[in-house]
Amino acid sequence: MELGFLKPLFDRPGPWASVYVDTTRATEDAAKMQELRNRSAASQLIDAGADAYTVRAVTETLAREPVSGAPPGRALFATGAEVVLDVPLAVPPPAIQATWSILPHIAPLTGLRGDEPRCLVAYIDHTGADLELRDRPDRRIVGRAQGKEWQGRGHRSIPEDRYEWHYRNKVENGWNETAEIIAGEIARAWPECGADLLVLTGDPRERRAVHNRLPECVRAVTVEAENGSRSPGASKRVLDQQIAEACERFAHERLQGALERFYVGRGRPGEHREAASVDTGPGQAAEGMPAVVDAMRKHQVATLLLTPDASDARREVWIGPGVDQVAVQRSQVRAMGVAKPERARADDALLRSAAAAGGEVLTVPDGIRGPAGGLGAVLRWSM
Repeated sequence: MELGFLKPLFDRPGPWASVYVDTTRATEDAAKMQELRNRSAASQLIDAGADAYTVRAVTETLAREPVSGAPPGRALFATGAEVVLDVPLAVPPPAIQATWSILPHIAPLTGLRGDEPRCLVAYIDHTGADLELRDRPDRRIVGRAQGKEWQGRGHRSIPEDRYEWHYRNKVENGWNETAEIIAGEIARAWPECGADLLVLTGDPRERRAVHNRLPECVRAVTVEAENGSRSPGASKRVLDQQIAEACERFAHERLQGALERFYVGRGRPGEHREAASVDTGPGQAAEGMPAVVDAMRKHQVATLLLTPDASDARREVWIGPGVDQVAVQRSQVRAMGVAKPERARADDALLRSAAAAGGEVLTVPDGIRGPAGGLGAVLRWSM
């Protein structure tokens, strides 16, 4: 999961109200159930010690939610009488959860928002392309590429006259120029939209021409899909299924690749290991809470590996107001110049640091061997 969307949570001090609710509406009494859900969330916050103004901000936000058309779940984060972030969830939480803590309780997002990659879809035809960013559940157009106007009026049948060769050559050159324009627009939009996966759809010849002109770093995360059309009103049902399968493969391969680098680079639990005889990819590994906390504080972590509800994730660490002020021992945080260190959950503190450093977090699901204690990291470099 990419963490950049969490940064607004770390610009102000806590304490924070963190609320996770199921927003599915499958019954006739949906409005009544919504009211009871909102009361339960408010009651939990009040019992936890939240101030009345922040509780009111949360309940008013929940009350404005439509009875139908909502995502499966929502996570709200509020402080100082204001809801700072409202996150749609891909998976409904199993129960209403409302907490009041020094840090926003963001750890459940790793399981409820999902590890599905952010996907850029290029709908290509012989006149240009539309670029759509899919960041579940949102979809929006983030760019368009347009080729030469004459080409839009043309077709691929060749006139039967003495200019046949010149016509064919003109069409071919025109399409090559259009493919260059589309590839250039994709390369421009790619870093801005923060996508993980590129899907090219359209005529096989046209999408292959664009594929071949993409920068190497983008080609490495590009797949081609059938059944997509740029035409207004075209059905996307089959394409959506193909994109979902591509995203699932991408997420699986990304997790497996990170775990392989972790397995090679790790030492004994709680220790870093210098592996001079093997190539471990982008870095070494850290395993166990002390090692991961130390690596996170030094900005070494490239990928944080987290098993939900693992023992280490629920342990407490000491933090200061700065995103890098995190340690296992209180005295370590005091040595950073923090007069009054606070206790916080390890997973929330580590996710805060990872988000601020531009790192990623991958959830290790049940049934897959992950780090001991549920916390591990692939490092950018070893010490």
